[in-house]
Amino acid sequence: MEKSEDSSARTFMELMRVPVQFYRSIGEDIYAHRSTNPLKSLLLKIYLYAGFINFNLLVIGELVFFYNSIQDFDTIRLAIAVAPCIGFSLVADFKQFAMVRGKKTLILLLDDLEDMHPKTLEKQQQYKLSDFEKIMKRVINIFTFLCLAYTTTFSFYPAIKASVKFNFLGYDTFDRNFGFLIWFPFDATSSNLIYWIMYWDIAHGAYLAGIAFLCADLLLVVVITQICMHFNYISMRLEEHPCRPEEDKENIEFLIGIIRYHDKCLKLCEHVNDLYSFSLLLNFLMASMQICFIAFQVTESTIEVIIIYCIFLMTSMVQVFLVCYYGDSLIAASLKVGDAAYNQKWFQCSKSYCSMLKLLIMRSQKPASIRPPTFPPISLVTYMKVISMSYQFFALLRTTYSDN
Repeated sequence: MEKSEDSSARTFMELMRVPVQFYRSIGEDIYAHRSTNPLKSLLLKIYLYAGFINFNLLVIGELVFFYNSIQDFDTIRLAIAVAPCIGFSLVADFKQFAMVRGKKTLILLLDDLEDMHPKTLEKQQQYKLSDFEKIMKRVINIFTFLCLAYTTTFSFYPAIKASVKFNFLGYDTFDRNFGFLIWFPFDATSSNLIYWIMYWDIAHGAYLAGIAFLCADLLLVVVITQICMHFNYISMRLEEHPCRPEEDKENIEFLIGIIRYHDKCLKLCEHVNDLYSFSLLLNFLMASMQICFIAFQVTESTIEVIIIYCIFLMTSMVQVFLVCYYGDSLIAASLKVGDAAYNQKWFQCSKSYCSMLKLLIMRSQKPASIRPPTFPPISLVTYMKVISMSYQFFALLRTTYSDN
């Protein structure tokens, strides 16, 4: 009889499964350094680079379309429509670039987390791994659904709509439209063959952008979940330690182990910042503009466009909330260590023990956090600021457009 999921120990690779598999679907292999098949690794790398070359050519087409559209007030609406897609594409591009640039840091971070991962079922119960995993899975499922729903809707809606009209509603012509507004140096709708080649080319580019955008955040969710779990375990161990006065040597050995453990977790947080700081800065700046432009499209378009852009709006808002939520969780989990240390029966211990404990409490007062350059540590307060900034841009855009 098979063991249920709750009665078997979870490996670190099982927790990493979703981002790893999605990354591999675009040719990015996070664990390429462990591969025993060099040919497979080479083919994946070629597929990844070819995909990003194609994707960036499409982004250039979007930028040209945007530039052409802002030249005339009559086409400014088209520029506003393509702007969120450009923002999404640039963030996806920069996230992938950050992952490639920080590959050594990423490998070191994941190897350390795997080494620290509780291996036995008994240990995992002490760490409350199942509770952290349940929340993580829900977050991953919701965000993955929204992100893939956005790219799928934009990619395939025009073809589905045209097919229904042509095959079932008796229209004489098949409308050759694309889901994204892109400039081509040739007529991409001149024949069925060229149209469908370009259509699937754009669909692949959209999928690659969606996965690059999605997986960087899924990786962040898995990593921060693990680090929060370790901070929580440190807090539990500190609070539950009996501090028996007659066991001073054992008390000091215990505290030395906890301090080393705590220091290791703080170093992991620095690795996260090395990987994500600049990409998150661009992410938040672009998110404000994206939400603004998407909201404008929702208030100024037809029902079918509103539905499509509502999915995009939800994806953008959930993505920003997700990063801010986990940033807030990391701050709370690291601050909890100091509270747990103070709640011990430290007054029963020796002066040496109390001095060491004091240093641990002092260090925990500066919480671990995700810190983009020039931004304060990311928390739910950051989310409110991004939404507020987006609304201000939106109000300015509406006023400017209405006056003209």
